[in-house]
Amino acid sequence: MKKGLLALSPIVVLLVVYLAMSLASGDFYRISISVAFVAAAVYAVAAFRNISRSLQERVAIFSEGASDKNILYMIWIFILAGIFAATAKTMGAVDATVHFTMRFVPTEFLPAGIFVAACFVSLSIGTSVGTIVALTPVVTGLAAQMGADTAQMVAIVVGGAFFGDNLSFISDTTIAATMTQGCKMKDKFRTNLLIVLPAALLSLGLYLFLGLSGSADGVEAASAAEWYKTIPYLLVLVCAIGGMNVLVVLVLGIVATAVIGLACGSLSGVSFCEAADDGVIAMCELIVITLMAGGLMNMVKQSGGFEFITRAITHRISGKRGAEAAIAGLTVLTDICTANNTIAIITVGPIARDLSERYGVSPRKSASLMDTASCFAQGALPYGAQLLMASGLAGISPLEIIPHLYYPMAIGVMVVLSIVFQFPRISESRR
Repeated sequence: MKKGLLALSPIVVLLVVYLAMSLASGDFYRISISVAFVAAAVYAVAAFRNISRSLQERVAIFSEGASDKNILYMIWIFILAGIFAATAKTMGAVDATVHFTMRFVPTEFLPAGIFVAACFVSLSIGTSVGTIVALTPVVTGLAAQMGADTAQMVAIVVGGAFFGDNLSFISDTTIAATMTQGCKMKDKFRTNLLIVLPAALLSLGLYLFLGLSGSADGVEAASAAEWYKTIPYLLVLVCAIGGMNVLVVLVLGIVATAVIGLACGSLSGVSFCEAADDGVIAMCELIVITLMAGGLMNMVKQSGGFEFITRAITHRISGKRGAEAAIAGLTVLTDICTANNTIAIITVGPIARDLSERYGVSPRKSASLMDTASCFAQGALPYGAQLLMASGLAGISPLEIIPHLYYPMAIGVMVVLSIVFQFPRISESRR
């Protein structure tokens, strides 16, 4: 018991240090979470002598987690997304896109329209990060023109992004959930949709209501930006929907921005490089947090933290509801520890399959619970890739976004209700 709690203690240190600094400053948005991550990382390396006697070996274990291929892949995305966002903004793409959006979309329907667009894009491309990269810069510009709350507008994109991440046939989480549980994607989709559709409709209705108080002040004063400056964003959107790799999409967006900006005189070679540099610098804190999170979670894993969580949750299960609750709860806790919903599903998958076979849970239900629970948890993590990316592109704190994440919170409620009331009613056969 003590060993398991010690293994999880770096996460406690992370939260306590951040909470203490925020309370001391009197402002939760003033203190960067990167400082708390560094403190937790130093503590983990110093305290975890149970996994290695040598300080160098412990640092190596931390570094292995930080240099994980998934972590480095995210960093590639962050860097290219930062360059694209900064260069496109300097070229005038944001102003142009905002101008034409406000010209054709009524203000009162804008929040709902953004949510539907984010749901459609994420469902098409199967990645929440790709959706956030494509839509956040435009939404941030719209918020500025409307005088709306930037955090609230960005949260709409993030919520819609998780809709597709949860349901898309080409989503990593869908593939991982169905493969580990041994069910067909179409069966998981149908079951999953019955769980999350009420949450999506409720969120859409809420956004329609919120749109009634929107303001278009300043839109008329927006510059009559040239339509061709919207091409980089349209290109990114079309390529993403077409299923192209997000790295390739971002490179194409950067190239299109450079070509159009140089051709129309909005950019020079020097100003393009300066903007690109600003974009990279803007992502530096995000990169540091990602590296620290990867290393810290590897220390927790190597010291037995994940095993402790698994034993604690599965120790006293009785009946089908208990099994489903264990599957969802274990997925949430693992996602909190890994800050990656796909890795959480892969980690919990074998345990979930064993529990579902033992207690008669349908494979499509266990797959749906894992996928939906992981998206709920990921949506609430200030150090998760999605919120870090969204906040980095919008220039705000991830904590400012969390209170407005209605859809991720709603699907968390739907997971609980689906367990308590045992819906949807489906065959228990594992075929």
